[in-house]
Amino acid sequence: MKIKGLLIAGILVLTCMTSAYALETGFGVGPGDVLEISVWKDESLSRQVVVPPDGMIAFPLIGDVNVRNMTVTEIRKNVTQRLKEYVQDAVVTVMLLEINSTKAYVIGKVNNPGVFPISMDTSVMQVLSMAGGLNPFAAESRIHVLRRQKDKTLKFPFDYKEVLKGENLNQNITLQRGDVVVVP
Repeated sequence: MKIKGLLIAGILVLTCMTSAYALETGFGVGPGDVLEISVWKDESLSRQVVVPPDGMIAFPLIGDVNVRNMTVTEIRKNVTQRLKEYVQDAVVTVMLLEINSTKAYVIGKVNNPGVFPISMDTSVMQVLSMAGGLNPFAAESRIHVLRRQKDKTLKFPFDYKEVLKGENLNQNITLQRGDVVVVP
């Protein structure tokens, strides 16, 4: 998380680079992400919350809010709308302080298998690089990516040799939250 401070007319204004990234990309919040939700001029309605696995956060007055896969803007609108019943003209701010939910997994014959943080544009080749590359026993042409979508698992083939040569580059897909790269 990067936080920058800016002094304007004696008022320290903090800007969160993570929130700016989330706004630009339409990032959907996930488990482990840290949010700060505040209501202007009402400290009792300001909270930092870690999004739990079920995506439900508790907020004063309005109770549970399902924020899973909602953008920062959608969360702000939802909380503002639900607070109207209790606070007239509430000015709600939502900031994404930490992104912890975007991870991909690399297993099999790589030098450093494990869990890796990814951004919205991390490709298969990039995560294989993060994993220290393939070891000498890897089946380079039989790599695949497993992606969970609703009730099923999708399998995307990846031929390391072809991509390394600059051929068939469309298989070097952008990874999504929770993808598993399998290197047999």
